[in-house]
Amino acid sequence: MSDRAPQPVERRLPTEESRQLVALVRDIVSKEIAPRAAEEEDAGHFPREVFTLLSESGLLGLPYGSAHGGGDQPYEVYLQVLEELAAARLTVGLGVSVHSLACHALAGYGTEEQQAAHLPAMLSGGLLGAYCLSEPASGSDAASLRTKAVRDGEDWVITGTKAWITHGGVADFYTVLARTGVDGPRGITAFLVPGDAEGLNAALPEKKMGMKGSPTAQLNFDGVRVGDDRRIGEEGQGFAIALSALDSGRLGIAACAIGVAQAALDEAVRYATDRRQFGRPIADFQGLRFMLADMATQIEAGRALYLEAARLRDAGETFSRQAAMAKLFCTDAAMRVTTDAVQVLGGYGYTLDFPVERLMREAKVLQIVEGTNQIQRMVIARHLAGPETR
Repeated sequence: MSDRAPQPVERRLPTEESRQLVALVRDIVSKEIAPRAAEEEDAGHFPREVFTLLSESGLLGLPYGSAHGGGDQPYEVYLQVLEELAAARLTVGLGVSVHSLACHALAGYGTEEQQAAHLPAMLSGGLLGAYCLSEPASGSDAASLRTKAVRDGEDWVITGTKAWITHGGVADFYTVLARTGVDGPRGITAFLVPGDAEGLNAALPEKKMGMKGSPTAQLNFDGVRVGDDRRIGEEGQGFAIALSALDSGRLGIAACAIGVAQAALDEAVRYATDRRQFGRPIADFQGLRFMLADMATQIEAGRALYLEAARLRDAGETFSRQAAMAKLFCTDAAMRVTTDAVQVLGGYGYTLDFPVERLMREAKVLQIVEGTNQIQRMVIARHLAGPETR
């Protein structure tokens, strides 16, 4: 065994509390997540017990206020926690990111009464959330969604189908974007829907190339009735709320991508320093050394990019462009790094005996979720050159 095995990432954290928080996460990862990750992913097991543990440990509501059970942590810290979780198992890291995304609307736009009624259970009471924006015919063009919410007295009746819902069928609550008015972005409103609402049914989970332990499913809303007290924000404000949530959510995806890439690099370094050919470790050969150096550089650059965007967010400054850049760069880097990790391991990298093939399959979805990387390029270009002419 080589004495040059990878070491934990050295993190620049702002407080002693945040350093203890990351130490707690690493302890949970080493004992409860990493040892079973490969086996449970292969079996398609959803680790609900892990999310329960994370909730009990105060790790499901980190970026939200302590008044309602959150962790009062800056995004700079929260994202590094996501990275640690995703490096162990993307199903968990991305699941925490999606849960935070599902809490965003209520935490940012709900009334004080709504927040007091629902946020404590959502942030630290063991509940798990999901976010419902995409539809079978409405993905990148989210403003064209067709799911309708029709007013009926003091209630709303929601009818339609949502697609590609992480935690679909297992979530305890759903933040749902539905059309309440005219076509386009101004006719969309946000609602908080209980997971056990009558008329809400999940299809069978999608069969995916990766993240098999994370259920992704269509949700059918067949006349689901919710009270007006579960409408979040004003009527017609839903699309603006959704865009605000996605800016933050893209940073979560970026952090998860760097976690996956870091896990792949660690495995590649471990293998390259142990594996001997021609009488010496293959890490001594310049071709492999340069590959490892390039992989590490992409990871460090991606980490710096998502942390800079997080610090802008924490300072209350605009960060939409930086969030799109971070999501774009980090997820593309994860795809390159995991592919190179498979190459470093050679034939072994293509087998199920080593984790890099799973990491490569998982990295691919990160280039797609919460806005494809083509959409990120459009967002960045609009900040640079203004809206497209029509």
